[in-house]
Amino acid sequence: MRTDNHRLELTEVLDLLLACGLIRAEDRDALRFERPRGGGDPHPFSIIGERRLSRADRPQQVLTAEALTEWMADEAGLPFLRIDPLKIDVASVCEVVSHAYAETYRILPVKVEGGEVTIATAEPFETEWVSVLEQAMRIRIKRVLANPADIVRYLAEFYSLARSIRQAVNLHAGAAGGMVGNFEQLVQLGSRKSLDANDQAIVHIVDWMLQYAFEQRASDIHIEPRREVGNVRFRIDGVMHAVYQAPSAVMAAMTSRIKLMGRMDVVEKRRPQDGRIKTRSSTGEEIELRLSTMPTAFGEKLVLRIFDPTVLLKSFPELGFGREDERRWRDLFTQPHGIILVTGPTGSGKTTTLYSTLRELATPETNVCTVEDPIEMVYPYLNQMQVQPGIGLDFATGVRTLLRQDPDVIMVGEIRDLETAEMAVQAALTGHLVLSTLHTNDAPSAIVRLLDLGVPPYLIRSTVLGVLAQRLVRTLCPHCRRRAPIDEAQWKALVKPWTSAVPGRANEPVGCLECRMTGYFGRAGIYEMLVMTPALRALIAVDADMARVRELAVREGMQPLRLAGARQIAAGVTTVDEVLRNTPPAAESGRA
Repeated sequence: MRTDNHRLELTEVLDLLLACGLIRAEDRDALRFERPRGGGDPHPFSIIGERRLSRADRPQQVLTAEALTEWMADEAGLPFLRIDPLKIDVASVCEVVSHAYAETYRILPVKVEGGEVTIATAEPFETEWVSVLEQAMRIRIKRVLANPADIVRYLAEFYSLARSIRQAVNLHAGAAGGMVGNFEQLVQLGSRKSLDANDQAIVHIVDWMLQYAFEQRASDIHIEPRREVGNVRFRIDGVMHAVYQAPSAVMAAMTSRIKLMGRMDVVEKRRPQDGRIKTRSSTGEEIELRLSTMPTAFGEKLVLRIFDPTVLLKSFPELGFGREDERRWRDLFTQPHGIILVTGPTGSGKTTTLYSTLRELATPETNVCTVEDPIEMVYPYLNQMQVQPGIGLDFATGVRTLLRQDPDVIMVGEIRDLETAEMAVQAALTGHLVLSTLHTNDAPSAIVRLLDLGVPPYLIRSTVLGVLAQRLVRTLCPHCRRRAPIDEAQWKALVKPWTSAVPGRANEPVGCLECRMTGYFGRAGIYEMLVMTPALRALIAVDADMARVRELAVREGMQPLRLAGARQIAAGVTTVDEVLRNTPPAAESGRA
């Protein structure tokens, strides 16, 4: 293997792969004179990776460009890095070398720390640029090997983004102190020009941010103004990640650009507003975003909730339903009339469960109508109505209207007051199936909540079919999870008082490149389903004892949230810490 200063050549890589026993001789010969597809000067790893060859020593593994990069890093004695844009300070790394210089040598700065810069390259033996940069900048350089496709992609994206930010700031120098809505600096208004939301630089920054969020599986985007520098953060798998920082003027212009896209009042910055955007991801899939602004001390904070349309295509097992849970849930929503409630805190997946259920119910023979605040996801097979309190269209009025629309199934976004609860009960009594949500800790607490709202016990007994309480827990990364002994004390605290059995081992998080070293990838639901039986109905009264209701519900087949979580732990899906963090203690059961 050559170690002098040079770029990798296709023949050199193929010969080394054959010598290491990773490819067969016939594959080497077939690829030796391979011409790059689409022209250009692709890296040898990209040419070989396109062929999707199986490893000669491990036929079940494919030689992708990334696998080849990792192998070469080991051969050359360099660290391998999968570039994670969430962990890169784009503004600082793009100041290390010029875009032209970085393109010439196909290098990408990824970290600046103290007197050292980490630079990613796909050329392990091209080192001429290292000494030149070290002498010119008087800084140490640490080389890491990365996928050549990632370097090409992020080289263009990072420098383009940094250029847009720089243009925006230079074009409107001094705008950072002149934002309407920055309560601390109102005295400075009138003399400074604010950034234009339609500037090409701002348009580019917003487009980049949205596509970036889609790729990273973000559920929410937070744009947060601060005195000097604002923050952009993504929520991924329920956890917040800092993504980017920009001058306050740029953040204000980004917010204005998004408000324009969402058809919101750009001038109004003192009152909260709501809006929505429908756009497409880089793969062409339609994605809906729900917008919400809030005035803060330093300007408008904007949150974008991302609704992935593929959620509607997920089956109940993909949402986390066990076989028995799915059977009991189907038994509930296939009833001709009655009320089904889904409970849980904000962000626990209630809307996803309801939409997946409505998708099953929305057949050509069924008229499914909803009243929501807001309509979180537009689905063509539903008749969806938006609550508008400003014109007197609240949930109760909406349900009253829907009852004149010959519905078979009605979904009420949330039961918040007695009037809405009474209309839901009326709809159920007149032969309709009603689905809705409540904010309670667990399933039995939903009964207490209805009683607290003022619904008479006899109406609850007559109409409520069942209650589904749910939570979302992070699922272990399938690429790095490992078996480990379970902590008996933690396990007993989790399942007490329902069982004393302790599984010998369970999976635990490790952390790898696929999950950004968190040990978790994605989320799944855990469910507690209370099905109303004659025995349970008999216990519902104004002074109902929730402890007795819960105890009987468990005897009648309800699986408590923590016990449902324990089953997911035993199945290797999640961890004790995740279930304990996301479920209420047994002592709180029965309290709303």
